[in-house]
Amino acid sequence: MTEQRPTSFERGTDGPKVIVVGVDGSQSSYRAAAYAAGLARRQRALLAIVYVQPVVSAGAALGAPATGTTGEIAEELVAEIRLATERFKDIWDVRWEFHTFHGDPYSGLVTAADELTADAVVVGASESAGHRIVGSVAVRLVKAGRWPVTVVP
Repeated sequence: MTEQRPTSFERGTDGPKVIVVGVDGSQSSYRAAAYAAGLARRQRALLAIVYVQPVVSAGAALGAPATGTTGEIAEELVAEIRLATERFKDIWDVRWEFHTFHGDPYSGLVTAADELTADAVVVGASESAGHRIVGSVAVRLVKAGRWPVTVVP
């Protein structure tokens, strides 16, 4: 009989305990959030809803109020999530938290997934034509290979 030794934290051994979903106000991010909420409900996992506030741009440094705008977006997202949660509370029993990180979307989601010890990451498919040049956030997360990543169209 071999002796079992205690091991360090291992992701996803008994199903996901923390599912991170990135939201930015786009329709694909809302679909990703709905998908992740269903997954979290079925798995009895915590749904960590993450909004990544963009870093201050050069335009903001010249007087454009970018920080206030992104803060307002975060507040609007929280209000929408709370409203949806209240509307479906008898149908959906989902534990959720809202987190705001700063930076570019990829780095922000990586930081969020690391800090929250995510077992899975869910994102919406990119709606931008620019991702063909730089690479979409979803593709970059998949290539990182650190968590299972689900991309919702």
